[in-house]
Amino acid sequence: MSFSFRIPSRRGFLALAGGSALAAAAPAAFAQPAAWPTRPVRFVVAFPPGGLADVMIRMLVPQLAEALGQPVVIDNRGGASGNVAAVETARNGGDGHTFMVNVTTLESVNPLMFERMPVDPAKELQHVALLANTQLFLVTRPTLAPGTLAEFVAYAKANPGKLSYGSAGNGTTPHVGGELFKQTAGIFATHIPYRGAAPAIQDVMAGQIDYAFVPGTVFPSVKAGKLKLLAVASRQRPAYYAAAPTIEEAGFGKVYVDTPFAVYAPAAMPAANVARMNRELNRLLAQPSVRTRFAEVGAEPLALSPAEVSAMVKEEAALFGPIVKARGIRAD
Repeated sequence: MSFSFRIPSRRGFLALAGGSALAAAAPAAFAQPAAWPTRPVRFVVAFPPGGLADVMIRMLVPQLAEALGQPVVIDNRGGASGNVAAVETARNGGDGHTFMVNVTTLESVNPLMFERMPVDPAKELQHVALLANTQLFLVTRPTLAPGTLAEFVAYAKANPGKLSYGSAGNGTTPHVGGELFKQTAGIFATHIPYRGAAPAIQDVMAGQIDYAFVPGTVFPSVKAGKLKLLAVASRQRPAYYAAAPTIEEAGFGKVYVDTPFAVYAPAAMPAANVARMNRELNRLLAQPSVRTRFAEVGAEPLALSPAEVSAMVKEEAALFGPIVKARGIRAD
């Protein structure tokens, strides 16, 4: 069984008009409306501090604040597989200055996993941009004996039910990837959901759980011997960490589970504000220095329009739905 997700082709930046025109009936002598933003801009981040989403948006904060002429504030709201942040953004983000960073599984998986969604992403939120696409890596606690993926699978089969793995939460791509890997490799392990990748990583290092699928923020810990990195759950080895074999080339199935992080806004956010934020984010994501820093944590920045993000999410939903249903992935 294969499971893959293709990021849409890069078509560069969208030419977006900035500002709003005067109403036709307004006298020409009237002043233009005040430039946006007029107050600090808030980014609600759906994961705790130290998680990949948090790390990436904070990389952009200094330059983004300079470009916007206003402070940029990070508000971490982890929990419920991104739903907590979504509720905060949709219900308390009506000031025209609130955005959100969340995984796109908020739309592709959560509606299948939660019996009742606290927010309807399709009606209460809108796409602004794609922050980055990221790859996931299978890491184990340093005290676990296996040193290769083949040894790990053999160990798991010889010790059925004894291993546990952590994820960033039910229905997140680390969870979906973990279930797909169990299916393709023919192993069993107990899933332990966390409120983000960072606490899951900490518990793998501490030996509280055995393994996890995590982003490239773990590279320093791997190099320091605090974690073992066995494989990448993607189509190809990352150029920035070529030592990691793909799960497929190691012989354990086509486990392609990249994780896109999108920027959202409340549905009522004025189009001009969305256009401005899309333009500023895409400009920063195209900078070589930003691309280099993102690569260091296993992320590839992509400059997409809101419409392109929407198309990507529809494709993801068609791919993620079957595995969520087949594995019976449900919210707590």
